[in-house]
Amino acid sequence: MNHDSGLTQLGRFTAQPNSPEEAVLERVPNPHKGTHYVARFTAPEFTSLCPITAQPDFAHLVIDYIPGEWLVESKSLKLYLTSFRNHGAFHEACTLDIAKRLVDLLQPVWLRIGGYWYPRGGIPIDVFWQTGAPPAGAWIPDQGVPPYRGRG
Repeated sequence: MNHDSGLTQLGRFTAQPNSPEEAVLERVPNPHKGTHYVARFTAPEFTSLCPITAQPDFAHLVIDYIPGEWLVESKSLKLYLTSFRNHGAFHEACTLDIAKRLVDLLQPVWLRIGGYWYPRGGIPIDVFWQTGAPPAGAWIPDQGVPPYRGRG
């Protein structure tokens, strides 16, 4: 199987997209279609901008999904996630936009996202979403990110 079929970014210089709308997310065939396994992407240094103040916001994102026919190509995902660095949106919008774009692209069996945002104005805002219940028998590990505790 040719895994590079139709890919435009992997193995090539690719300029950083200026916005999530410009970013190209790509997919590759799942070599284990029909097997329910979890693929996890962790982005511990995700950055976006507050849409009101333009100050940077930081999050630790954890994306878990059970692939159907497709896997997300990881370089395109990295470029997509970093395209939020100059993008102004609230925490909820960033988190859900990422999840829904992946669902549209991959049509996974199941997907969840945990957006563990660092405090803004002294209050951390964590955002969680999933497509529904995971299939019976699927091993879904804990996302491993403790609740925000500050210094205490």
